Amino acid sequence: MSHRVIASTIFCTLSVLLPACGGSQPSAEPPPSPTAEAPTNALPADSSTPASEAVSPAPPAKKIEATLQPKSKSKVTGTATLTETTNGVNVVLVIENLTPGDHGAHVHEKGDCSAEDASSAGGHFNPASHPHALPSGTPRHLGDLGNITADKDGKAKLEFIAVGANLKDSDPNSFVGRSIVIHEKKDDGGQPSGNAGGRVACAEIK
Repeated sequence: MSHRVIASTIFCTLSVLLPACGGSQPSAEPPPSPTAEAPTNALPADSSTPASEAVSPAPPAKKIEATLQPKSKSKVTGTATLTETTNGVNVVLVIENLTPGDHGAHVHEKGDCSAEDASSAGGHFNPASHPHALPSGTPRHLGDLGNITADKDGKAKLEFIAVGANLKDSDPNSFVGRSIVIHEKKDDGGQPSGNAGGRVACAEIK
């Protein structure tokens, strides 16, 4: 076999492997993978606090307003405002027609001002059976509010926090269902109830 025939045979063989004898062609690149797209029904992130975890506002402080009734033929009038606090009950008394000077003020054990002399209110509210004392002394009756001082016109105001008291229903230390009594004289801190004399005004705490 001549060299020309051998060359022709090799050429034809290559022409089968390399189409049109044009040399190698670059292999086609694989098509790019499709880009992942967010589902059309995706919801935006919600940064708000779930309702189940929302902080509820603190309930308003319980408040009771009571009207002082004149007793023992006095002309004393006024109001008592009691507000429950974190450590007790804030008592605010605003009174008129008192005689000038100091007058004992106490929470009494019964919420009954029906008697003409307010004797129906019972004794001082004293759930722990402590001795009587002024606010500067301890222990003392839970109902001991000290003295309220009237000016020359008979007007007086007292604000006092009864530590340990509350306005809860059926609680042993609650002022609810009791009464506030204003006395004709100064509470001197003596036993058993301050020597404050008669009862000139009474307010039922309801």
